[in-house]
Amino acid sequence: MQQRLRFCIALIFAFAAAMAWAQVESVNLWNAGIGGYATYRVPGIVKTRRGTLLAYCGGRKDLSKGDWSPTDILLRRSIDGGHTWEPSRLIAGNGQDLTDNAVMIAEGKTGEVHLLYQKNYAKVFIRNSSDDGKTFSQEREITDVFDQFKPDYDWNVVTPGVGHGIQLRNGRLLASIWIANGKLNPDGTRAHAPAAVGTIYSDDRGRTWKRGALVARDSAEIVSPNETVAAQLPDGRVMVNIRTGGAEHLRAVATSKDGISGWSKPHFDPQLFDPTCDAGLVVDAAEKLVYFSNPDSRDVSGVKDRKWRARENLTLKVSEDDGRTWSHERVLDPGVAGYSDIASGKEELYVIYESGSLQGSQAKPAHISVARVTKSWLMQGPQPKPWSAPE
Repeated sequence: MQQRLRFCIALIFAFAAAMAWAQVESVNLWNAGIGGYATYRVPGIVKTRRGTLLAYCGGRKDLSKGDWSPTDILLRRSIDGGHTWEPSRLIAGNGQDLTDNAVMIAEGKTGEVHLLYQKNYAKVFIRNSSDDGKTFSQEREITDVFDQFKPDYDWNVVTPGVGHGIQLRNGRLLASIWIANGKLNPDGTRAHAPAAVGTIYSDDRGRTWKRGALVARDSAEIVSPNETVAAQLPDGRVMVNIRTGGAEHLRAVATSKDGISGWSKPHFDPQLFDPTCDAGLVVDAAEKLVYFSNPDSRDVSGVKDRKWRARENLTLKVSEDDGRTWSHERVLDPGVAGYSDIASGKEELYVIYESGSLQGSQAKPAHISVARVTKSWLMQGPQPKPWSAPE
């Protein structure tokens, strides 16, 4: 009898463990120091019309040069829902220059994939794929679109992103962008602040691109808005979710009917703590849900002494009311975790993110990981708490 009882208890624990594993699975796609790169950063992920997952990031050659390191853009594909991944391969860059900040847009109507990226924070290029990322076209420069912002904001740093762009229901392709007018450093690099954010768009399937209106610029109200993510809400509006650098340590949000004009005044979302880091955003239009990811480190021990800027405790949140409030949250990774992006499947989310650290720096990830998370697991989480910075 006791043997049977022990067997039943063991079976229950094994079943519970299997269920937990089935709800959250993860794998490292890139590991620092392997593949010819010192570290990998700024990841993104999209799911194509045919269901192929495309995960991408920047492979940095030199740890000491930070964002200005020689960088290439790398890709891994999965055709089985993230269970296995093809080997990493180069899709942009020459191993010597700075080529980074990849943003992909997966068209839902044609299946085409558009890849935008910057070189040396001075020029922007695009490549296209009609075979789910197996091959890409020759690069085409579109810096002239960004030059159209100069009468409003005389930038000397330019880049798309971050994460992924979107296709609106009317077919419009849309990518968030940020530009900066930064001080020139002695080594020839330029600061990434002050900054401004906006969007670019295409109404002819990516053949031509145009600028939208600026959404926000550095001001006393919003300090150094830069890396921005966009999503079309279930109600049809386009929302941009903006990284900020002020004492509020909150994400800023603005909305527009068309994604290119008439932006609402950006406001801080009290439920979205921001440790001055990138975030992920995606919408499940069928279920009318909005998903968000970032390192919500507000409760991490000692974070106040680090000026609330710790990149730890990667957290997923979900909104059931077009991003006005956030009804559930779950911690995906309690350790060091930085930039992230999200793709949505039928019953699961695919979250790609920077994990671990090198040399004690949370800006030098040890891995780029991707987690496969069931949406039901997230919906079981508690409601996120509002947050305001202490005086």
